Amino acid sequence: MKFATIRSQGAVSYGAVTDAGVTALSQYFPQWATLKDVIAAQGLPALSAAIVGAAVSHPNGSFSYEMPVANGEKIICVGVNFPDRNAEYKDGSQAPSNMSLFPRFARGFVGHGEALVRPPESHQLDYEGEIAVVIGKQGRRISQADAYDHIAAITLCNEGTIRDWVRHAKFNVTQGKNWDNTGAMGPWLVPFTDAAQLDDVQLTTHVNGELRQEDRTSRMMFPIRRQIEYISTFTTLMPGDIIVTGTPTGAGARFDPPIYLKPGDVVEVAAEGIGTLRNTIEDEA
Repeated sequence: MKFATIRSQGAVSYGAVTDAGVTALSQYFPQWATLKDVIAAQGLPALSAAIVGAAVSHPNGSFSYEMPVANGEKIICVGVNFPDRNAEYKDGSQAPSNMSLFPRFARGFVGHGEALVRPPESHQLDYEGEIAVVIGKQGRRISQADAYDHIAAITLCNEGTIRDWVRHAKFNVTQGKNWDNTGAMGPWLVPFTDAAQLDDVQLTTHVNGELRQEDRTSRMMFPIRRQIEYISTFTTLMPGDIIVTGTPTGAGARFDPPIYLKPGDVVEVAAEGIGTLRNTIEDEA
C-alpha cells in the first residue's frame, strides 16, 4: 500500500495510490487533516482498511503530488554516509567517528513530477538521491534495537543542493541546502513493516536516463538504526519528523568538469520496494 498527499483543483488531500490513480481518504478521517496527523495517531492501518472496495476518486492526470509530509517538526539530513562518498574528501581514508548532520526546511521540497527550481543567484544546482524515513512514534535516547519500532513509513528524496552556497562558510552547509523548491520528496509513503525494507536496498539516481548514483543501504557507514539512536540522543524525535539517510557518490559536482542540473533535465531517484521519484528542472521565473 502507498499513501500520497495530492493537490487537485486547488484542494490538498491524501489518499491511497493505485495504478489507476488515487483514492482520496481524508474525507473519511476528519480527525486527521494531514498524513502527519495519521502517522501521529498510528493510523496507517486504518487507511489500509478504508481502501478496501473504494473506487479511484482522482484518476491519473487529474492531480499533482505534494511532498507527502510537509508539516513535521523537523527534517534532519545525514551527510557523507557511504564509503565511496567519504573517499571524495581529503581525510576519506577512514570513516569518521560520528555522522555529519544538517537541517532542511520543508519549503525546499516539491513533490513528485514537479520541477526543481534553479535560482538566478547560482546555476550550481546538484542532485542527491536518498531514502528518507518518517518517524511514527515519539522517542528520546532510542536504542538501535528499538530504532525501527519508531519508523512509520519510508519515501524517497532528491536532496537538491546549491553547491557554491554550501561552501560560503567554514563549517556549515545549511544555506546551500535550503533554497526554496530545489529538492523533492515522494512520490508517496510506503508503510514500514519489515527490516528488509531498509537493511539492504539498492538506491539509484539517473539524470536524463544516465545512471549517476548507485549503492546499497547495507554499505552505509552509519546505518539507519544508528542514525535514529544518535539523533534521538540530543533531540526528541516526533511523529512526522523525517530523517534523510545519505546519498551515494556520483553527484554532478564530482565530475571533471562538474555537470550541474539545467532546465529540461530529468532526475529519477529510485529504490527497491519504494518506487521512483521523478522531477524536471526549470529556472526560477
